[in-house]
Amino acid sequence: MKRQDFHHHSRSIPLWHYIMPLLLLSALIGSIINLFNSASENIYSASLVLLIVLMLIIVVWYARWFALRAQDRAIRAEEKLRYFILTGRPLDSRLRMSQIIALRFAPDDEFVELAERAVNEKLKARAIKQAIKNWKPDYNRV
Repeated sequence: MKRQDFHHHSRSIPLWHYIMPLLLLSALIGSIINLFNSASENIYSASLVLLIVLMLIIVVWYARWFALRAQDRAIRAEEKLRYFILTGRPLDSRLRMSQIIALRFAPDDEFVELAERAVNEKLKARAIKQAIKNWKPDYNRV
């Protein structure tokens, strides 16, 4: 993976992020057209095809959503531990998940100060990322 910084840290997987939604949309449109154009003896099977496509869309959506929530929990645990190791105190509970996720890119020497600024100044994730001077890449996220 390329060097990460504020402008180049998001991860995009073309097959998942671009091709899969187009395929699902095509399948949905095709199954709706099929249902409306089917003869009366084929309504049941055309309805089943539409139902299967809808179920597939739901499965794909939640598969990604569940994976991201699990990843968020792991990031939160890692950053809480890192803050505790660096300060001997627990991470401020007023930090929002988006702030904690943004803080993971801060190196140890910037992390504590940025975490405190994030709470006191109510910094958004973007502002936290922009405030990082020496970007700490995260090549392990999904």
